Amino acid sequence: MTDWVLHLIDSGGYWGIGFLMVLENVFPPIPSELIMGVGGIRVGQGRMEMLPLMIAGTVGTTIGNYFWYLVGLKLGMRRIKALVDRFGRWATLDWGHVKALNRLFERYGQVIVFGFRFMPTFRTMVSLPAGLFRMGHIRFLLWTAAGATIWNLILAYAGYVLGYNFREIDKYIGPISTAVVVVIAILYVWRLITWKPSATKKD
Repeated sequence: MTDWVLHLIDSGGYWGIGFLMVLENVFPPIPSELIMGVGGIRVGQGRMEMLPLMIAGTVGTTIGNYFWYLVGLKLGMRRIKALVDRFGRWATLDWGHVKALNRLFERYGQVIVFGFRFMPTFRTMVSLPAGLFRMGHIRFLLWTAAGATIWNLILAYAGYVLGYNFREIDKYIGPISTAVVVVIAILYVWRLITWKPSATKKD
């Protein structure tokens, strides 16, 4: 994956960075750490500049997240209720949980979207409920872009400082990502076995 990312960045420049960051958020297995880290290396080499790199990375991240926001918006609460009623057991979710999440997003949606930008895996997943619970478009985009700007700057600056050694991080990203997926799978199986629907009445 590293060689493919490097080729796309070197051939596409800032457009390549933006495109990869869109893909990273639509298909999370592509690591933003590698994309922005390599971008930072190119800044250190004088082949890119930090400001347009940050703009490309943040715009790409925001577009990728907006895709999942629109998916959630399109689904809507009515379709989700039908899905929860039918498949809630397998998602360990009932309508009471959905309503509780809805209230949470109504009160703290911007904090949740911003904070989750710094969490592996969940930084993309949070966009779906944000759309589902109809968080405002502008509010979603602004807080997503704000969190993405900080995270991308950290990654780009790390690449700038570490230089070529940053490529070694890619050797660890894969196993760490796999470990996270395994832990999530174990937790899901445990919750599936022990889950019981809440006593909250449907409405």
